[in-house]
Amino acid sequence: MNMTAPEVNFSDLQRDAKGVVHKLEHSASRAVRIRRRERDQQDLVLVTADRAAQTTVAASATARIFIELMKQDAGARALLDVLPAAFPWVRYLSQEEVQTFLLELIDVAERSESLGNPAPLANLVAAWRSTAEVHPDPELAKILAQDGDDFGDVPEPGDE
Repeated sequence: MNMTAPEVNFSDLQRDAKGVVHKLEHSASRAVRIRRRERDQQDLVLVTADRAAQTTVAASATARIFIELMKQDAGARALLDVLPAAFPWVRYLSQEEVQTFLLELIDVAERSESLGNPAPLANLVAAWRSTAEVHPDPELAKILAQDGDDFGDVPEPGDE
């Protein structure tokens, strides 16, 4: 079940911190999304310490089970079958690319879990998704397949 967190503006947190904490404590997700108006600043999420700890324990346990299962031949074969359901874009990858993605996924999942840092795993998935996006776009694939790394003039920022 995916529970959405209530949202408040950053100014609400500054002006009425107690009210925001009340929303946090009474939300099903035990979280509140803090919206920030500046384009270069990401929204924030305020969660209770207990919910953050539960999320960490659950993610870590899931990752460890997944990693150990995938280290077994039968688990890796099963993952090849279910990978398209989890990541529909893998259907654009070649069989060799899917196998490479799977091996990297297992390796990076293990290292990310050991650090308690999901960023390497999220970055790996994003990189492979970008790779998959190239395959169905012949024009983009042609541009990227050109020899060298000179793709023409790059306009100065603001000259567009």
